Order: sequence, then C-alpha cells, then structure tokens
Amino acid sequence: MNKMSSIKRNFLRTYGIISVLFLMILIMTIISPTFRTPENATNILRQVSVNGILSVAMTIVILTGGIDLTVGALLAVSGVIAGSILVLKPNYVIPAVVSGIVMCGAFGMMNGYFVAYRKVPPFVATLAGMTIARGFAYVYSDGKPYTLASKGFHLIGQGYVPIFLFLALWGIFFLLLTKTKFGRSVYATGGNSKAAFAAGINVKKTLLKVYILAGVLSGIAGIVLASRTNSGQPAVGIGYETDAIAATVIGGTSMTGGVGKMWGTLVGVLIIGVLNNSLNLLDVSSYWQQIIKGLIILGAVCFDIQSKVSD
Repeated sequence: MNKMSSIKRNFLRTYGIISVLFLMILIMTIISPTFRTPENATNILRQVSVNGILSVAMTIVILTGGIDLTVGALLAVSGVIAGSILVLKPNYVIPAVVSGIVMCGAFGMMNGYFVAYRKVPPFVATLAGMTIARGFAYVYSDGKPYTLASKGFHLIGQGYVPIFLFLALWGIFFLLLTKTKFGRSVYATGGNSKAAFAAGINVKKTLLKVYILAGVLSGIAGIVLASRTNSGQPAVGIGYETDAIAATVIGGTSMTGGVGKMWGTLVGVLIIGVLNNSLNLLDVSSYWQQIIKGLIILGAVCFDIQSKVSD
C-alpha cells in the first residue's frame, strides 16, 4: 500500500502540473474564442518572457534553500540605468544594456555576500536588498521615468525576441543544473549544506554565484521590460517576485531546497501566463487575481510539505 502511495505521489509530482496546464488550456479553448487564436498564444508567450527569466533566477536560488525578493526591484534598476544612457546616447544600446545588467549583478553580489558570508537569512537579506534597490532606482532617476526613442533598444522587447531570449536562458540554466559541477553543487547545498561542505563543496562560493546569477538574470528581464514599454521606470516590477515564486513552486521546486527541476519551472511559468491571460479575458478583477495567485502559491507549498511528510 505504501509502495502504491509512493508511486502515486511521484506520478503527481512529475505529471500533475503538466496535466493542470493542459486542462486549463482545454477549458479556455472551449469557453473563449479569443483564447484559441494564434495571436493570443503568441501574446501569452511574449508576456511570460519577463516572468520566465525571473523564474529561472528564482529557481536556482530556491534550490539552495533561499529566496530572492529583489528580482522585481532589479527590473527597475536595470531599466533606469539603461534608460539614463539611452536618453543621452540613443545609439549606445550595448553599453546601456551591459551597464544595467552589471548593476543588477552587483546587487546580487551584495545579497550573496550577506547570505553566504554573514549568515543573514535569505528572506531578511533580500528584503533589505529589495528596499535598497527600489530606493536606488528612485534616487538615480529622481523618481521620473526615462522615455526612450532608441530603435535598436526597442527591438529587444518586440516580436519573438523576448520569447527566444527566455527560452535560450532557460535552456542554458537547464544544462547548468543537469550537466555541470555547478548544478550538482546547487542541489547539494540546498539538500544539506553541511553534508555538501563535508563532501568538499564550497558552499559559500556556490551561494554567492547563485545570487549574482539571479541578479544578472533580473537585469536581463528588466532590459526586456524597458524595451517593451520604451521607458525606464523606477516604479516597475512591484509584485513581480510573487509571480516568479509562484511559477517556481508550482513547477515543483521545494521551498526547503534541494528538490526541483528547470522543466517544471517552464511549465509553472506557462501556467501563470495562461492563468493571467484567462482571468483577463474573463474580465476578472485584478484584486481577485491577486487572491487567486496567493491561494495557488499556498496550495503548491502545502502539497510540497504534505508530500515530504508522507514520504
């Protein structure tokens, strides 16, 4: 009986979220003519690109047993840094993009330093980092958005470019986690950091790398968002960390660390994207949308906890 229960749990962990995604698509295809159009499908993929990149960042952090609340604020940081350069020099696309991403990487390094070397709990360290990053974006821009007219920069967030960028980054980190020593170190650190240290893994360096990478990915997502909106705004990204966490935990990554797969995050991102699109098409209030997503996160975490207790 216990063996059968274990098989059922493993089946649900592996295929449950895929079944949920297909069920959502099937239901919306039936009840909404607009949902089943090719244009809407492309729109969903384009809309999930920013959250998808943030969710890749969130996955590698949560796999270590941590959390990163700065990802939303770093969207604003990379946007205003790039925007400030492009307003003066519209053709300086590469320097603007690199500057925004590097600054976000620096914030990620700050998070990693306090988590890994000062033993500050990840929630506290990144909560402080989120506040500092958001304040930095406002101070740097004087609270005003940068309106951008750079055609080269505009192309980054248009058409299929954001979709390809998200899938490329997802593929890179899928390979990093499954095929490299770094990936094994991430899983070992999240599974049992003391055992990982005893096995010769530099846990502190692994954590530092993870948070730097999360900052860099957040910076890239911020560039995509700024390009899509043609502006660098200090107020963007509020609440984006919620969707990234939701996609990650729905995808099966355990909040306690050490368990999760990047393909699950991809499915989780698509579930959040289809959910957002469906609720908008059904004209559900944005206030209710927040409640629904909160309940989904709670349900996913409860399922994760229950499956561990059952094991």
